[in-house]
Amino acid sequence: MHSTDRTIGYVEPDSLAREAGIVPGDILLSINGEAPLDILEYRYLIAEYEVELEIKKQNGDIEVITIENDYEDLGIEFREGLIDKAQSCHNKCIFCFIDQLPKGMRETVYFKDDDARLSFLQGNYVTLTNMTDDDIDRLIRMRVSPINISVHTTNPELRAKMLNNRFAGNVFERMKKFAEAGLYMNCQIVLCPGFNDKAELDRTIEDLASLLPYTVSLSVVPVGLTRYRDGLCKIEPFDKESSLAVVRQVEEHQKRILEKHGTRFVYLADEFYLNAKLDVPKADSYEGFPQIENGVGLIASMLEEFDDAIERLPKTHPKRKVAIATGELASTFIQGLADRIADKADISVTVFPVKNEFFGGGVDVAGLVVAGDIIKTVGDLSGFDELLIPDSMLRDGEDIFLDNITLDELSAKLNIKITPVPNDGYIFCESILGAELEF
Repeated sequence: MHSTDRTIGYVEPDSLAREAGIVPGDILLSINGEAPLDILEYRYLIAEYEVELEIKKQNGDIEVITIENDYEDLGIEFREGLIDKAQSCHNKCIFCFIDQLPKGMRETVYFKDDDARLSFLQGNYVTLTNMTDDDIDRLIRMRVSPINISVHTTNPELRAKMLNNRFAGNVFERMKKFAEAGLYMNCQIVLCPGFNDKAELDRTIEDLASLLPYTVSLSVVPVGLTRYRDGLCKIEPFDKESSLAVVRQVEEHQKRILEKHGTRFVYLADEFYLNAKLDVPKADSYEGFPQIENGVGLIASMLEEFDDAIERLPKTHPKRKVAIATGELASTFIQGLADRIADKADISVTVFPVKNEFFGGGVDVAGLVVAGDIIKTVGDLSGFDELLIPDSMLRDGEDIFLDNITLDELSAKLNIKITPVPNDGYIFCESILGAELEF
């Protein structure tokens, strides 16, 4: 049962909808005689040269508006972005990070989405477990592609166990159906020692590679473990030795698949290389970085940009003393970049590896660092001109950390200007220098 809300929340200026007299507060009743159940159906239905919209105005009048859109977007955003509610997760995964969060965070942080529409629209990864066969057929009919799928394993019994969902075992059959229909998929494995690693990882990689080219890419990321795991399944973290074993195992698959299909297909999260004390592969090994949002290739991408950026330093720039706060895992890499800049410019850079006490449990990535731990780590910054932080520490679209401290509050507490910096080697250089590069 769909609970739809087709109330229009925003109409872009100079858009086709605005020209047709559609305004916020109007309600879309139908498109070419069909009432869209969600945002995917809306997009599917407007993909015509001419569309007939039935609109209920705020005074109750019904208007029928015909728009020749030449396949353009109409410029409408709905009050409820998906038109109906986002689908929540029906699983109880043994590795679920949300189940390991401390209490007292924002309520929205605890929402587990598992919505294939968000996979298409925003790049979220979904398990497909809360979808019926009719839902799968609907995605195929509407040509929703690519779909980002949290696979974890293609072993049906193991997947049902890891997701704690007896309906979870049919993912590979559904993926074969997508491939037969010509839909493309990106895939993800959260690797858990003792569960879906070793021989099970071999099986999953081989199964998914058999669907090439429709399986576009596969990321393998290590399970994230916090200190809040009381009552949860016991999982061991990856150490140096086990990380190295995973790297060597995946490298063998990359060689074989590259020779057969012309693509490496499977890519490891940066954490595996850093934990194993190995250099990350060169940027071209990531073939365009299809899985960079999963933390796959972040370092290689930044390093490639940085290597070019450092040759473009301006002849003059302000003399500065800069502090950088980052997660423990990447701190050595960031320190290396900072040292290279300091060697070529009159800049002092101090990198502060922030120990994550908020989450604990060995969590050491920059994206999970909170403001409170930054305060504990950096101490007195009165001698510095600026503090740089990775923008991944902040929630998407908001200047707020996961512990609900805002960027302005942290800046006031430390009495220093704080600048969030994206994972971009050029912007990183410019942010340290306080000046633009020369191109």
